[in-house]
Amino acid sequence: MGFAAFVGVGILLLFLLISFFILLNYIGIWIKALAAGVPLGIFSLVRMRILNVPPRAVVDSLITARKAGLDVTSDQLVTQFLSGGNLDRDVLSLIAAQRAGIPLDWKKATAIDLAGRNPLEAVQTSVNPKVIETPVFQGVAKDGIQLNVKARITVRTNMDRYVGGAGEPTIIARVGEGVVAAIGGSEIYKEVLENPDHISKTVLAKGLDAGTAFEIVSIDIADVDVGRNVGADLQTAQAEADRRVAQAKAAERQYAAQAQEQEMRAQTQAMRAKVVEAEALVPAAIAEAFRTGNLGVMDYYRMRNVLADTEMRQSISGGAVASGTGGTIPPPQAPPAPPSS
Repeated sequence: MGFAAFVGVGILLLFLLISFFILLNYIGIWIKALAAGVPLGIFSLVRMRILNVPPRAVVDSLITARKAGLDVTSDQLVTQFLSGGNLDRDVLSLIAAQRAGIPLDWKKATAIDLAGRNPLEAVQTSVNPKVIETPVFQGVAKDGIQLNVKARITVRTNMDRYVGGAGEPTIIARVGEGVVAAIGGSEIYKEVLENPDHISKTVLAKGLDAGTAFEIVSIDIADVDVGRNVGADLQTAQAEADRRVAQAKAAERQYAAQAQEQEMRAQTQAMRAKVVEAEALVPAAIAEAFRTGNLGVMDYYRMRNVLADTEMRQSISGGAVASGTGGTIPPPQAPPAPPSS
């Protein structure tokens, strides 16, 4: 046997050995599928491995689906796995929906899965409605009394709107808005305490589940507490604000009056200064009258007697002579001596 023939036999043996190990790796999966009544070629398993898809996961999901009577193919499972889906969850959701009589097909289940939601949880919520505990909603009745209300929302999945529909936060926000509006429409807070179901009926009538992934089954008021008297607080705050405004206006008027008084005082002082200045000119004027002969000595004494009599009358009547008004006339300067003959 030549060297070339020896090399050819070696390559053939190596190929057969590799083929044996490959078949040995998939023979168990192939036998399992065959025993479960799911015919699947050995080369289909090899193709899955080439596509980086674990054959065991596809075979297990395919066996589960076929045993449950679902019409699911291996190509659909491979495509869903390559898209990033969860095969076990998708198949189990279809089985649960089939047992519960909920219309759910492979296309819708995989769409829910690829949208980032759990199709199995959606089916379970549709069969067994979910109860959502809300935070405390605060509303104020028309009489100004605040009420703190806590509710429980029972919802079930709406399969037709589960993809693209709003989630639980939207349901809670809409119910809270409805509760606050219902409380605000009550004349007195006692109406809400006597008939809390009035809130539930009012909120349910608004169709708050539109555009969401859920259908509201019921809204139950779990607790109602009386809060602050908001109306009285607002009136107190308004009264305080009015008081401050009145004080500000009074202070403004006071400052204006003080400024006017100071201005009048300044004017009075200016007038007094002018009077004093004028009085300072009186002695000089009297002396000038003496020099020119317009005023005699007897005239001057008669004027002094009149002033003295006026001061006496004012003193008797209780009046006071204003300071600096000319009540006292200083004696005039001596008239100039007549020229010598």
